[in-house]
Amino acid sequence: MRYLPLTPADRAAMLRAIGVASIDDLFVDVPPEARLSGPVSGLPLHQGELAVERQLTQLARRNMAAGDHPFFLGAGAYRHHVPATVDHLIQRGEFLTSYTPYQPEIAQGTLQYLFEFQTQVARLFGMEVANASMYDGSTAMTEAIFMARRLTRRGKTLLSAGIHPHYVRAAQTLARFTGDRLVVGTPGLDRTPPAGDPDELIAAIDDETSAVVVQNPDAFGHVADLGELAAAAHAKGALLIVVVTEPVALGLVRSPGEMGADIVVGEGQSLGVGLQFGGPHLGLFAARERFVRQMPGRLCGETVDAEGRRGYVLTLSTREQHIRREKATSNICTNSGLMSLAFSIHLALLGEKGLRNLAGLNHAIASETAARVSAIPGVELLTTRFFNEFAVRLPVPARQAVRDMAAMGVLGGVSAARLWPEAADLSHVLLVAATETVEPADIDALVRALTEVIGTDYGGA
Repeated sequence: MRYLPLTPADRAAMLRAIGVASIDDLFVDVPPEARLSGPVSGLPLHQGELAVERQLTQLARRNMAAGDHPFFLGAGAYRHHVPATVDHLIQRGEFLTSYTPYQPEIAQGTLQYLFEFQTQVARLFGMEVANASMYDGSTAMTEAIFMARRLTRRGKTLLSAGIHPHYVRAAQTLARFTGDRLVVGTPGLDRTPPAGDPDELIAAIDDETSAVVVQNPDAFGHVADLGELAAAAHAKGALLIVVVTEPVALGLVRSPGEMGADIVVGEGQSLGVGLQFGGPHLGLFAARERFVRQMPGRLCGETVDAEGRRGYVLTLSTREQHIRREKATSNICTNSGLMSLAFSIHLALLGEKGLRNLAGLNHAIASETAARVSAIPGVELLTTRFFNEFAVRLPVPARQAVRDMAAMGVLGGVSAARLWPEAADLSHVLLVAATETVEPADIDALVRALTEVIGTDYGGA
């Protein structure tokens, strides 16, 4: 039974109050071709609960679950083992039912774990301050670009060719409404690595540049030393923004803060969260302390109460819900609370030594995978300085190779052409990720499948 609390008389009164004749008048701005003229095709009008469960189960069986097959997909979302303790703790009622911690008197538990999460992110990124998380990595990067513009009062941002293209598109979408000018690099096989090196970005920095944005490791898995780039940006009065889509890498790779970054953002999905078909995930955001008043989102701080006992409060919320809109840093209204809790629990379980060991295991397995794959005749390794992801060039189109390997029960990687469809010379490039979840038998299966695929005649490129 549908729950419709408004009577026809109620609706008529509301329409009169806003000055329209019918409900349809509220949709005049939506193009007719974008509107539904009837029920969604293929969906039954109604079904019993048992019938719906059966149908959804049949649909779900068409998916290839990550844990059921050799899995080498990455490209910004990585499969890691999440300890059972994480799910057990985040499903406690106190966490599942907690609300925005505006009232510290009743939200000390939430505020404390957010404070600890911020501390972990700041240490991981080598920065002085971090916020209580963002929605995801792409929106965190976009907010960093806007933050740099407020700080430098300049409107041009250089984006490296090695940034995940989905992140770039999110920034371009929002920049349409803010006026930020984004200069985006294009990857290609005419350069080594495919995304170019820091010297190319250094040469493009001028007096109008607000910030330079790079991803490390980049979207091809390449790991770079960003020290010279940071110095060059600062010499021109610009900021360096570093994007991290694989935080486990920071168990081995020098932190962006150590390399001179001013703002560091990223995706926290790798720790505690899982793939989850693309979300929900969580965005990480950290910066130098001198920039804290321009940070988006919210920040928790430690204080003492009237009796001198330690406590936690929201100390900074520079958003339009709290202050005048013209002074707000963003309209981000919340943080990914439950996901940040999962991240924090997983990282606390690992500890510093555990994170280093996990990172070392990832790199060792990826190195073994790269060596085995690049030994296949016709396969060329394109990424030589990598963490747990690398790019190879195949003698056959990568998109078809991925499909054929999937048909053999191996999820063998991500085609670069899927991410950069406009770059014709990337059509044979395959991105392969190998984490601690990959076993020797999985590598054997990948090598067998790829060897068979390469021997297939595709009839040209």
